[in-house]
Amino acid sequence: MTRGTQHGHGSRRTPDAVRCDRLTYAFGDSRAVDGLDLAVRDGEVFGLLGPNGAGRTTAIRCITTLLPVPAGRVAVFGHDAAHDRMAARRLLGYVPQQLSADAHLTGRENVTLFARVFDVPRRERAERVALMHRGRVRALGTPAALRRGLAERHGNDALPTLEDVFRDVAGSGLDDQSGDFRDVRSTRRTARRLG
Repeated sequence: MTRGTQHGHGSRRTPDAVRCDRLTYAFGDSRAVDGLDLAVRDGEVFGLLGPNGAGRTTAIRCITTLLPVPAGRVAVFGHDAAHDRMAARRLLGYVPQQLSADAHLTGRENVTLFARVFDVPRRERAERVALMHRGRVRALGTPAALRRGLAERHGNDALPTLEDVFRDVAGSGLDDQSGDFRDVRSTRRTARRLG
């Protein structure tokens, strides 16, 4: 794999959105990720496929700085995930397979909480939180699809600093028949338009 990716016309080189060089992560004597080499360009949609236990979630957690990088290297838009974690983290969103939104908060309050964790300025945070069209509904009292992750998916896509959003089991908790995918796509388009 090459170190950089040529984008556009001319000779300007930009870093890959995500780059893993020999990423290795072990739980005791068991290697969950063993020498992963990966380059994902800006704007590219990429999926990690494999059976349960293949190390997909562990790799995603290393890339998103939720786990340390004990061996190898991970870079997010050129920021080293091991040494410049907050710079990398500000450019990423992560939607885990299991729901982690606070069920006692509204969707709007959950998005505000995540935005504060990622140090999004107050004015920008307010603009993005306004994207939550279901924001006044408490997570405990919403349909199962919203409880299982729709609010998080909307919220991550509404945060202004995110360049990449990682979804662990991307469709989990979303019902295509009810229009959930359409709602998430609409939120993402609005977020991109706002900046």
